[in-house]
Amino acid sequence: MKKTKRKSAPAIRTILVNAPEKDAERLAGALVEKQLAACANLAPNVTSFYWWQGKFNRDTGTPIVFKTVPRLVGKLLKHLKQLHSYQVPEFLALPVLEANPDYAKWVHESRVAGRA
Repeated sequence: MKKTKRKSAPAIRTILVNAPEKDAERLAGALVEKQLAACANLAPNVTSFYWWQGKFNRDTGTPIVFKTVPRLVGKLLKHLKQLHSYQVPEFLALPVLEANPDYAKWVHESRVAGRA
């Protein structure tokens, strides 16, 4: 039986951010408009439990999932910190181990590809 070589996908990153519901759409739109991410997805109404400055908290918010190319991760973080209302915003950059090659190609060919 002949082995077929699977087409590999270009490297992309998934960025996880949480924001207050009132800020999430503004953040997602601004960072995609600045061409730092190919797209952003919002998933409203998530409840978070956490400790902050010695106090236990329970808040609702909106997770934002950005898709970008590896070289823009640092710039995305810099701009997010300038725009986010949290003193220490969540920012987790996850490597994508497997992807639809056509989708990964789209991320690379989107307007983020022209960013330095």
